[in-house]
Amino acid sequence: MNYRHSFHAGNFADLVKHALVLWLLERAQRSGPVAVVDTHAGAGLYDLTGDATRSREAEAGIARLIAAEGRPPLIEALAKAVAALNPEGGADLYPGSPLLVAQRLRATDGYVGFELNPPVLELLEQALQSFANASARGGNGYDQAVAEAGRTPGGLVLIDPPFEQPDDYLRAADTGAAIALADARTTVAIWTPLKDMETFDGFLRRLDKAGIKGALVAEARLRPLTNPMKMNGCAMVVLNPPAGAEAAAQEICGWVCDALGDTGARAEVWSS
Repeated sequence: MNYRHSFHAGNFADLVKHALVLWLLERAQRSGPVAVVDTHAGAGLYDLTGDATRSREAEAGIARLIAAEGRPPLIEALAKAVAALNPEGGADLYPGSPLLVAQRLRATDGYVGFELNPPVLELLEQALQSFANASARGGNGYDQAVAEAGRTPGGLVLIDPPFEQPDDYLRAADTGAAIALADARTTVAIWTPLKDMETFDGFLRRLDKAGIKGALVAEARLRPLTNPMKMNGCAMVVLNPPAGAEAAAQEICGWVCDALGDTGARAEVWSS
């Protein structure tokens, strides 16, 4: 499954991912300085009048969120971040994780985002150029994230690959497990699509075999998992989850499923 950030920007899966990332960052900042590592950063900022118009996923995602009333607090936090980029209304511009994080960095915090694709790296550098504590680096985040996370214990690591390569599930699990096991104070958030349960169960089994216990699994299933070529849902798997993560994930996934899902959509939040 090919998951290009620009093509799918602003869809329901981005809402789940980014709302939870904002909460995880805020929670980590309560404990002191935070170093954020992003293995597959993407461009940082997306024009939803570009690639995303072909998929029309943003219309069913962020556009509906912005128009919704009675948003719960953690969904409202994301809505405010998007609204700040679109002062005239709507959601033509959508922030990726790099920009969402960079905007909230304190003087003692830092962000490093890795991007392998040179043209996308250039866009990432542009998106982060006004943030002194945020940097973009070229390279494969899998190869560099473990060392980078080890430099500052107690950080937040985001693993969000495009799932273009057949080993992305394996490498995401192995990288996340290595970081989380090396430092129990570091929280690792891994995003995956939900296309079929066999693939996702295999991913969770690999984490378990690596020695990961007590991971938080937050699933948002917008439709039955009957077509493995279609993203019917998504999951955030959080290693070393902070206190309160289960309630936060339930609020986010529950709202997304209730507000944006088909009949029978459901959120499942549990510990592995």
